[in-house]
Amino acid sequence: MSDKALRIVPLGGLGEVGKNMMSVEYGNNIIIIDTGIMFPENDMLGIDYIIPDFQYLLAKKELVRGIFVTHGHEDHTGAISHVLEQINAPIYATPLTRGLLEVKLARGKLLDRAQLHTVRAGDEVRVGPFTVELFHVCHSIPDGVGLGITTPAGLIVHSGDYKFDHTPVDNWPTDYAKLGELAGRGVLALLADSTNADKPGWTPSERVIDPAFDKAFAEAPGRIIVASFASLISRMEQVARAAIKVNRKLAFVGTSMIENARMARNLGYLELPDDLVVPLDQALRLPANKVVLMSTGSQGEPSSILGRLSTGQNRQFDLQVGDTVILSSHPIPGNEETVYKTINRLFKRGANVIYDPIAPVHVSGHASQEEMKLLLHLVKPQYFIPVHGELRHLHQHAALAREIGIPDENIAVIENGQVVEFQDGKMELGERVPGGYVFVDGSGVGDVDNRVMREREMLSRDGVVLVNLILDKKTGHLVDEPEIITRGFIYEQEAAALINAASKHIRESVRHHNGNLEKDIEQTVKTFLYNETKRRPYVFVTLTRN
Repeated sequence: MSDKALRIVPLGGLGEVGKNMMSVEYGNNIIIIDTGIMFPENDMLGIDYIIPDFQYLLAKKELVRGIFVTHGHEDHTGAISHVLEQINAPIYATPLTRGLLEVKLARGKLLDRAQLHTVRAGDEVRVGPFTVELFHVCHSIPDGVGLGITTPAGLIVHSGDYKFDHTPVDNWPTDYAKLGELAGRGVLALLADSTNADKPGWTPSERVIDPAFDKAFAEAPGRIIVASFASLISRMEQVARAAIKVNRKLAFVGTSMIENARMARNLGYLELPDDLVVPLDQALRLPANKVVLMSTGSQGEPSSILGRLSTGQNRQFDLQVGDTVILSSHPIPGNEETVYKTINRLFKRGANVIYDPIAPVHVSGHASQEEMKLLLHLVKPQYFIPVHGELRHLHQHAALAREIGIPDENIAVIENGQVVEFQDGKMELGERVPGGYVFVDGSGVGDVDNRVMREREMLSRDGVVLVNLILDKKTGHLVDEPEIITRGFIYEQEAAALINAASKHIRESVRHHNGNLEKDIEQTVKTFLYNETKRRPYVFVTLTRN
């Protein structure tokens, strides 16, 4: 019997798709699983990305024995620099994942201080009271692993992001034998990816993309631009194979795409003929029907190559009529509107856009319902915690677990910050810790909160009106006419009459005020503008006394 509780603390990824991060604790020992980011939703104006709120760990940072990164996607690696700035713990990652982390850490000038350890599927790592066994899982990136974590309180299995692909691009299927071997020891709890819990059947193999690429490449009259995640190494290989078949050269576009491709080639995860890949400037001089460009931007990010191409703001090259653009990704849940707006802009600029479901140019890297049931049958856990997904995904995954016979009381659908404790083989919910969003805006981390986001939303909705008054400091009378400036509120040529009328109300308020003049003027202007326009612009009043 154990006298200590095993604590599982999700800090990200439970309640949203992205920013995956989890703490596993026993006594004075902690390991962290993944440190991911999340793309901003449409109403998160000006936000570059979101990282987990890991304030809870900062008071315990000396107890962190290791950070285990399951694979190289941004939603599992993107916050590594932010975490490492405050928690200096050893990082364990497979070779390709380590390479992607090194690129990221070098960019953040943290590579020299990082304690990086290369591990491989099949390895066993002992840290504190934990024995962590890594087993290979298929995903849409090579070198993904799940974790078997032996603790004094029992064996925990974390699936990582996985699918059961029998014909993966790298010919390395998920390690079914290891899952069965873990089950034979008795699994206390399974924590499993829920991203596709609402998708029936089986997720198609990555191989179904190859014929779709071959067809699109053969039919494209001009340049081909393939947009994908910079970390999607297997997609780079598939694009390269399709380019070779139609005698086209391949150029990678964008710093992250170029750096990741170079790193993957150096490590042997991306095998490309030397004469296939050319620099971008050389590719742009080739005939249009002899080149393939591979870039970022499959999620419509405004700052990405494809995002800038769709608005005509890319510096190095512009879209040409006759270009074929292939979006080799699915929109991340919550990001659909941004992606489809980008597709529409690309069409408007003369490109032919191919995307799923127009053609199967992308398949998910996540298990669908039948695979989820198979994993549950293979692992045979006593308790089940669905992870990685919005609440609707977590609840659907729980329903699948109930279908195959796991008792409802042995399933915990939880959100970020909800602590789960295991002691003497029993599961209980513990306290709640912070598990919200930390916004990254430019170089600022966490200096934009929900109040600022609400202000930005208000500014974007009805615009802003600035009122500047110059008063005589002795008499309090206006020295000059009120200066009224509007932005995003009303068309300038139609504003004159409205501004003149507002100015009259302001003068009246100055003459008759008997309280806080700034507040009085602000309320006067808001009331007048709403009565006239039924809009509520953000009103700022500044007073200068001469």
